[in-house]
Amino acid sequence: MPISPDEFLRKYGFDKDEEERDHSLRHNAMEHARHLRRPHAGTPHDWEEWERYKREHPDEVEDDSDR
Repeated sequence: MPISPDEFLRKYGFDKDEEERDHSLRHNAMEHARHLRRPHAGTPHDWEEWERYKREHPDEVEDDSDR
């Protein structure tokens, strides 16, 4: 008697017990917002905003001096 793919995965320990990682745009944007770092590119206005934000919220910005 043939075995279903789900039964096979369960039998050999490949069942999906842990949740899959969310790759949605919303999730990625939230992760980026939680871990603020120096921009890699941008306009002069982007850099001015970054410097101002870094001065106003130093505890919310990840230190990139060790890179």
